[in-house]
Amino acid sequence: MSGEGDQPQAIRKLQPGKLVIASHNPGKVREIAALLEGHGLDVVSAKELDLPEPEETGTTFVMNAELKARAAADLSGLPALADDSGLCVEALGGDPGIFSARWAGESKDFGLAMQLVNDKVAAIEDASRDAHFVCALALAWPDGHVEWFEGRVDGTLVWPPRGDKGFGYDPMFLPNGRDETFGEMDQDEKHRISHRADAFNQLVAAVF
Repeated sequence: MSGEGDQPQAIRKLQPGKLVIASHNPGKVREIAALLEGHGLDVVSAKELDLPEPEETGTTFVMNAELKARAAADLSGLPALADDSGLCVEALGGDPGIFSARWAGESKDFGLAMQLVNDKVAAIEDASRDAHFVCALALAWPDGHVEWFEGRVDGTLVWPPRGDKGFGYDPMFLPNGRDETFGEMDQDEKHRISHRADAFNQLVAAVF
């Protein structure tokens, strides 16, 4: 999906070479790098390049991903891939959504963030525990061209959190049809079924 204008355009292909992952989150960088293996890319993170983290002022996952990708591509002179993802809880009207990382505070304490989500849901009588993860990917080039893709996985919230794999809200998210949370699941299996995998499958099919 092109980020330039409203008219359909041919998807731009990504050539082998250096690619910036526009993230300072080591867990996210590892997961994205694993999903990109085998495509001839020399992956480097925004943190390794000492690029600043732009303020996420967008109102959607796609807008925030595009903002981050454009900033990294512009500053590095290299193609850049950004992810904006989060947990959307039905009973909370879609929150924390695009504010998922902010609920973890300055210290990025996702134990605290998971407790906050659970407390808010528990305070609602007969609340649904349905939730879904969304992942928006934006791939930007230094000339301003952007392609974006969005994936989703549905599930339910569990409490207490289970497992110490993955990152973020993974230990409290049980994907539909599974017995293990994303925090318990073998990470190769998570990479196969997650919201990020859904978005990456679209990206890989389009740009390689």
